[in-house]
Amino acid sequence: MQRAVSNTYDAMCQWHMFSTDRSGAETWECVARSNPQAQTLQAMKGMKTLRSGRNRRKWIYVLLLMGLLGLSGCGSPSSASTETSSEAPSEVTQAAEATREEQTELVKTGSMELQYAENFAVDYYENGYKMLITLPDSKRYLLVPEGQPVPGGLDEDVSILQEPLQNIYLVASGVMDMFASVDAVDQIRFSGQKQENWYIQTAKDAMAAGDMIYAGKYSKPDYELLVSEGCDLAIENRMITHSPEVVEMLQSFDIPVMIEYSSYEQHPLGKVEWVKFFGALTGKEAEAEEAFAEQTEILEKVESGEKTGKTIAFFYVTSNGLIQVRQSTDYIPKLIELAGGRYIFEDLEDSGSGRSTLNMQVEDFYAGAKDADILIYNSSIDGGVTTVDELIGKCNILKDFKALQEGQVYCTTNDMYQQSMAIGYLLQDMHTVLTDDDTAKLRYLFLLQ
Repeated sequence: MQRAVSNTYDAMCQWHMFSTDRSGAETWECVARSNPQAQTLQAMKGMKTLRSGRNRRKWIYVLLLMGLLGLSGCGSPSSASTETSSEAPSEVTQAAEATREEQTELVKTGSMELQYAENFAVDYYENGYKMLITLPDSKRYLLVPEGQPVPGGLDEDVSILQEPLQNIYLVASGVMDMFASVDAVDQIRFSGQKQENWYIQTAKDAMAAGDMIYAGKYSKPDYELLVSEGCDLAIENRMITHSPEVVEMLQSFDIPVMIEYSSYEQHPLGKVEWVKFFGALTGKEAEAEEAFAEQTEILEKVESGEKTGKTIAFFYVTSNGLIQVRQSTDYIPKLIELAGGRYIFEDLEDSGSGRSTLNMQVEDFYAGAKDADILIYNSSIDGGVTTVDELIGKCNILKDFKALQEGQVYCTTNDMYQQSMAIGYLLQDMHTVLTDDDTAKLRYLFLLQ
C-alpha cells in the first residue's frame, strides 16, 4: 500500500501500524519526534485520504487482507477477531465491486473546439467524463461524474476530480470573474484573497455571507482549514511555482493542484476563452460559451472601426523606481493592435524569461516612450494615481513626455486585473482613446487631469 505522506511529516513522526474499528475509522499511532502538531496534522491527512475514491478502495483491500489473516491465525479467536470474521463477506463484496469499477474504460467522444486559446484542452468521454489539460505543464485532470466509478488503467499523473466540485480553493484571483460569469462562485469555498481585496461583487458578497472563507495566500495556505472542510481542488496562478513546498504539502493531503495559464495567451480573446475551461470544470459549458461570445462580438465591432496607428506606452512605476512594461508578446500589446493603435515597445521581447513583463531603467523608458502619443498607467498593481501630478511624483521625467504635454495620459481602474471577462470592454476603451471619441463612455480607463 502506498502511503501518501510527505517527507516533511516523515521527519516529524515515527510511524507504527494503524488499526480500524467497525466503522472503518482509522487510528494512527505516531510518536512525535520534534513537532507537537504532527499527530493532529497526520490525523487530518488520514481523514482526507478516506475521502478519496481511489484510496477508499485501497483501504478495502487492506481490510480484507487483514480479515483473511485473522481467519488463519492460531488458537481460540478473540472477540475482536470474531467481529472481523463476521464482517469479511461484506468486505469481499465491496472489494469485488471496487475491482469491477476499476475495469471501467474511457471512450473518447470528442474535444472542445477553441478559437484563440492555445494553452489548454478539454476532451470528452462517454458517460460524462471529461479530461481537462493545462498544456504548459502537461497536467491532466479527470472529472468523474457523480455516481460514476473512477476508470481503471489511468496514468499515475492524472488527478481525479470527483463531481460535484463544491469546495474549491481559488488562489488565482484573476479568474474569479470567469466563475462569476458562469454563475459558479458557489463552488468556491476557500479564497486566497480577503474580502476587502476583492473587486468582484459576487465574491465580496459570498465572503460577507460566510459562504466563502479566507484560507490564506498562495505561499501560506491554512492546511488545517482546507483539510477539515474537505477542499477538493486548489486553483493557483503561476506564483505557486516559487513555492513548490506548498504544492507538495497540498498534494500530500490529497488536494489536487491546478495552475491556470490564461496569462500565457498571446491573443486577448485567448485569455478570455479560458472561461470555457472553467465552464467545463464546473459543468457550465453553455454559460461559458455565451459569456465568451459577448466578448467576441465586441472585437468584431472594433476591428471594423477606424485604425489610427497612434502609439501607446502601457507601463507601471515600481517601488524601486524601475519602469515595468509589457513584452511585445503579451496580450496588452495585441489588444492595442486590435484597437487600431501600435504598442511603442513592439519589438521588446525576452523569450527566455517566461514572463509577460520586463523592468527597464527610467532612462531607457524615456528614450523609447517620450514621443508616444498616449500613456496608460497600469494602476491595478499599486492602487494607481488620480492626477497627473501624482504620476509625475512617481517618475519626474514624465513631465517631458509628449503625451503628458498634450493631455493624453490615462490610467486603468484598480479592478482591471480581476476583470478577466472585461477584456472586450478594455479593447473598446482603447479604441475610444485612439480615436478621440467620447471619454465619458470609458469603463476601465480614465483620463488623468
